[in-house]
Amino acid sequence: MSTPLIAALLVAFAILSFFLALQRMAPQRDPMEARLAEYGLSNYVNGSRPKEQPKERRRFAVLSRLLHGYGMDAKLAHALMRADIPLTVAEFALIMLALGAGGFLLGVWRLSSAAGLLLAPVCAISPLFYLKFKAGRRRSAFIDQLPDLLTLLVGSLRAGYGLSQALELVAREVPEPASKEFGRVVRATGLGLPLQRALEAMAERIESDDLDLMVTAINVQYEMGGNLSAVLETISDTIRQRVRVLREVNTLTAQQRLTGTILALLPVGLAVGMTMIQPSYFAPFFEPGWPQMLPLVAIGQMVVGYVIIQKILDIKV
Repeated sequence: MSTPLIAALLVAFAILSFFLALQRMAPQRDPMEARLAEYGLSNYVNGSRPKEQPKERRRFAVLSRLLHGYGMDAKLAHALMRADIPLTVAEFALIMLALGAGGFLLGVWRLSSAAGLLLAPVCAISPLFYLKFKAGRRRSAFIDQLPDLLTLLVGSLRAGYGLSQALELVAREVPEPASKEFGRVVRATGLGLPLQRALEAMAERIESDDLDLMVTAINVQYEMGGNLSAVLETISDTIRQRVRVLREVNTLTAQQRLTGTILALLPVGLAVGMTMIQPSYFAPFFEPGWPQMLPLVAIGQMVVGYVIIQKILDIKV
């Protein structure tokens, strides 16, 4: 067994021992609070905090307590909920650790220990980029549904439905992701959470200015009164026009976005093609020495360039 591989295994064992030693110092999390967190009830139930529950044995309990002790579980849970990924925080963290360990061992095996140390964090944080991508697509889909959703809501209110009944109708009739989000609102109100707080929690998950406008209008109507259906109809027309302008912007920037994607994938395609034509062409980059770092630097520059292009094309409407 090579010396770098032995060093990698010793480092992995030391890290595992460190986390196991810390698990006793990490505070225990109330399982009832974790269960109610999805509905926004983690801070109170019927006006008071939930009573302490007995400890339960759960899968990955050590990792869950450790994440809670470092304050990472709430952020990851919020991100998983926004992306609508059916995984617990501990399961997702375990996937990140597994990818990081795999990247480290792959770098040590194919290149060197330094390459493994650089590749490990890249592989470990890659699921976070997937979370952000999935949440962004879900948010865009929700915004596209919002005008039609408000039209249905206005029609229900004018037909004599109460606001809670209208929200239940929206949760039944519209497709996902809006149906799932409004279904959470309905379940939260059924558990005793005020409707305003449940809607605000939905707005926090989606993070959309259009949805914030709708929630603000409903909250103002609850406090001040007024014709809610007329206000929501006006908001629906405004959002419809905004979505139309946003689609026009996406159409005008489609060529630039395609150019950025091609520029990011072109070096990879050329590398694959050159390898198929001349398998030994890239052999010097895998020999011991500083040339091993050049492929990693090139990949990093490609990623940075792609991100910069996407930021330039991210036009706010």
